[in-house]
Amino acid sequence: MHSVNNKNFVQQFFKQFIKNKPDLFSMLKLGDLVQGSILEKGSNMMVVDLGRHGTGVVYRREMQNARDIVRGLKVGDPVHGKVIEIDNEEGVTELSLTEAGRQKAWTEVQELHESDEVLKVTPKSFNKGGLIANLNGLQAFLPVSQLSSEHYPRVSAEDRSQITLTLQKLVGEELTVKIIDINPRTNKLIVSEKAAAEISSKELTKNYEVGQVIEGIVSGVADFGVFIKFTDNPEVEGLIHVSELDHRIVNNPKEIVNVDDAVKAKITEIKDGKISLSLKALEPDPWKDSAEKYREGQTVTGKVYALHSFGAIINLDNQLQGQIHVSEFGGVPEMKKELSLGEEYSFTIEGVKPEEKRIILKLRKDQESETSGGK
Repeated sequence: MHSVNNKNFVQQFFKQFIKNKPDLFSMLKLGDLVQGSILEKGSNMMVVDLGRHGTGVVYRREMQNARDIVRGLKVGDPVHGKVIEIDNEEGVTELSLTEAGRQKAWTEVQELHESDEVLKVTPKSFNKGGLIANLNGLQAFLPVSQLSSEHYPRVSAEDRSQITLTLQKLVGEELTVKIIDINPRTNKLIVSEKAAAEISSKELTKNYEVGQVIEGIVSGVADFGVFIKFTDNPEVEGLIHVSELDHRIVNNPKEIVNVDDAVKAKITEIKDGKISLSLKALEPDPWKDSAEKYREGQTVTGKVYALHSFGAIINLDNQLQGQIHVSEFGGVPEMKKELSLGEEYSFTIEGVKPEEKRIILKLRKDQESETSGGK
């Protein structure tokens, strides 16, 4: 009985010892990162003391692959390696210095990502999708969509030559970014200038509030809207979406403003460091009086402003527009035969719906044959 108790005591003691000193009993696995000190360094092989894990070896081919690392090492120096073979034919552990450095780089980049740290990178090249930079020895990609508003191409998506020109100008320029996506297995490392800018933008936007009217200068015009730099602080930039430029539908923002124009705009939203602005919010809403100005059955003259797949948009005056559905013609080709951009026609008002901001039109029958015959 006494011997059984002693045996149990020894087992419990040994288990506790292993628990308290796990490093003494750990076994190397493929892919492990290890640190040792250089015992020998020759032209064909480098021998590394791995302590309790025995001896590691870096062979000639790996030394050539890692020559930039190996060049500065001497006997006694510490070195990091990645285990690529355990107990080979010579009974030693084979190490890779390049893979160790790469894995260490990914680990450090992962830590930067998790800490939400803001970083500096300098793009070395570009492709049609964005900029390519070096981050901690790894290739990082900055997509066009993740450029800050300052650097984002202020052109339509179809104008590829201008987008390319914008990216080319950013090569060699130091940019502030954040890591937004990382996957070492697929070598994916995505950074964002826009995300980094949002951090400082959140601080800058604290000085403004929704409903405030600001003065600014048009800094860029794109097909989706207009960028405005605030006069009182040019570091702050807001966006007027194309739908907020006017009470009528606007196809091209340049019909309303151009770069360097001075404007006043109303802040409609502040969210995540982004300020949304409106020009039309400072103008009286013409739709409030539309039912008094136009009525069902009335004959009006209007100019064709746009032809879309859903129908035509007609300028009735400087403020209001009417719409005529494509079904009135039977299809888009037929509509384009009946209507031409910029031309004036007579229409009958089928309905006025101020709450929907719509005036429904129909092309007058008495002019259809004349219009068709004249073309």
